[in-house]
Amino acid sequence: MTETRADNVTWLTQEAYDRLKSELDHLSGPGRIEIAQKIEAAREEGDLRENGGYHAAKEEQGKIEGRILQLQGILENARVGEAPRTEGVVGPGMTVTVTFEGDDEEVTFLLASREEVGAPIDVYSPKSPLGAAINGKKVGDKATYTLPNGRSMTVEILDATPYGG
Repeated sequence: MTETRADNVTWLTQEAYDRLKSELDHLSGPGRIEIAQKIEAAREEGDLRENGGYHAAKEEQGKIEGRILQLQGILENARVGEAPRTEGVVGPGMTVTVTFEGDDEEVTFLLASREEVGAPIDVYSPKSPLGAAINGKKVGDKATYTLPNGRSMTVEILDATPYGG
């Protein structure tokens, strides 16, 4: 049996897994057939150097193939069901409330895969700089992470509870 590192695991609800699997099945089956037909139809129009339809179809094909690879990677490392969660400890599947240093405003979000669309609150990935910094921290802890502009930001964890949907 192969060991999978915890940071490679993407926790998904059954609904999200089914949605992604359905998208993969469509893209790798009928989606590929449809784009191949578009390419063939454009190819029959003649000179490929000046054929906008052909180039657009080839670009679309590249996007489809990229998405197929992305979905395969997500589903290959997916664990379906509830992520292991401990009340008061930040981890995937938790609703987290933090304050940013120098700002009294509280921010609440779901720490989960970005593939978990449809949540009524903002979703932050555990692999994002903020998500990685707070993952495993407890209520009352502070964490510092690097912003895209190179500056550091510190947050304090105020609450971490399992997401109720």
